Amino acid sequence: MSLYDDAVRVLQGYDGGQRELRRAYLDHLADRPDGVWKACRAGHITASALVVDPARERVLLTLHRKLGMWLQMGGHCEPGDAGLADAALREATEESGIAGLGLLPGGPVALDRHAIPAPCQWHLDVQYAALAAPDSAPAISDESLDLRWFGYAEVADVADASVVRLLERTRARL
Repeated sequence: MSLYDDAVRVLQGYDGGQRELRRAYLDHLADRPDGVWKACRAGHITASALVVDPARERVLLTLHRKLGMWLQMGGHCEPGDAGLADAALREATEESGIAGLGLLPGGPVALDRHAIPAPCQWHLDVQYAALAAPDSAPAISDESLDLRWFGYAEVADVADASVVRLLERTRARL
C-alpha cells in the first residue's frame, strides 16, 4: 500500500468528530495525487505525535528552531514511510531523541490544518499521541532550540491553541 493510499484509508476511518476538516483532507487528496508530499504547493499532509511521559502526567514539547514556538514533534512524510502512523512515529523519535516510543492505539487523535509560508499554502497535519518508555531521556535534535517536559496545566501557558486541543484529545484517550 502506498503512503497516499494509507493516508486515504486512515482519514476515511478517522472518527474524531472533525467531520468537515476530515472531508477537506480527503478532498485535497482526491484532487492531488501528490498531496502527501512536501512538493505539493497547494498544501500537503504532515504527521505529528504528542509525546506523553510514562506516568501520563507530562508532555514533551519542542521549541521549533524555525518557528520559535513550542510544538509537538512532527513534520513531512518521507518516501520510506509505510504510512502516516510510521511517519508520525519516525518524526517523534527523531525530534525527541527517545527510542521505543509507542503510538496510542486507535489511530490519529486529531487533525489540524494551518497555513504555512510560501511557496506552500497549508499543512494538513494528522496528529497522533505516543507514550515514552520508562527511563526515557530526550535529546535535542537539529530542528529544535529546546526540548522540555511540561505538566498538562503548563501547556496553555507556552503553546498555541492547536497544541492545547491536541493535549485535550490525547488526555481523553489515555
